[in-house]
Amino acid sequence: MRFQRQRREEVSVNLTPLIDVVFLLLIFFMVSTTFTKETHLEVDLPEASSAQTQSEVESVDVVINADGNYSVNGQALVNTQAMTLKSAILKVAGEDRTLPFVITADGSTPHQSVVTAMDVAGQLGFAKLSITTRVPETR
Repeated sequence: MRFQRQRREEVSVNLTPLIDVVFLLLIFFMVSTTFTKETHLEVDLPEASSAQTQSEVESVDVVINADGNYSVNGQALVNTQAMTLKSAILKVAGEDRTLPFVITADGSTPHQSVVTAMDVAGQLGFAKLSITTRVPETR
């Protein structure tokens, strides 16, 4: 018996539907994606070139360490809450809001701690707010 071989059809892959799907996906992602350009600000912190002046005027000194803990005129506070800081400042300043308000913060202090101290000073009505700086080292 002689069997005939079946004719083999040539196998081919039709790429047209694949290309259509890829283009549809490309269009979908282009339309649904938002392109935003984020800007990054470079901030150079100020340094003071003048030496510290001695003053006989009483002031409210708030010192903030690297962990964000507060100290008001040398007295350490028990926690870092704004209400504790506010009551300690009221105890030191009393009703006098003309006193200079000085914030001294460590270089690695969390920014939120400094902002909280400034916010408390503003809420209490202090107008003479200053932040201490250091004299740059000579190279």
